[in-house]
Amino acid sequence: MSGSVTVLVVVALVVVVVIRRFRGEPLRARDLYAAPVILVAIGAHTLLKDVRPSGSDLAWVLAGAAAGLLLGALRGLTPRLFVRDGHLWQRYSVWTLVVWVVSAAVNIGLGAAATATGTPEQLRPMTLSIGVGLLGEALTLALRARRAGAAFAPEEEESFLDRLTRRHR
Repeated sequence: MSGSVTVLVVVALVVVVVIRRFRGEPLRARDLYAAPVILVAIGAHTLLKDVRPSGSDLAWVLAGAAAGLLLGALRGLTPRLFVRDGHLWQRYSVWTLVVWVVSAAVNIGLGAAATATGTPEQLRPMTLSIGVGLLGEALTLALRARRAGAAFAPEEEESFLDRLTRRHR
């Protein structure tokens, strides 16, 4: 898959997830961790295979990852958690959107600073950036869910992608 197609797919999937979470959805462990782990793996693979950062470039990668993880953790504090049908649900709030916007601004600022110091743009794969932020959010939500004392929602038998492809057959 080409880089621009990958970016479009990732952005589309993130938009779908955000819309679903603003509506409210069951909080499932797999949903919390699958996307971040997959995106971080793709981003890290791209970074190590295609670019191989070293020295100050690696410092920018680590700074971006740390910022993404922290801002994601902050974003994980913003969804409303509640119990419905005997298990946890989550619903994004306006504060979640505010933190998303702040995260984007910080990432743009870090990217501009890195570019100004001569760091190539390829050292900041979007998949890695989004994945690290989602991982920070997932870790915070998991801790909050544990404190809530209610169970995660049961896993679905059919995935979102299965339902999507079944509708268009």
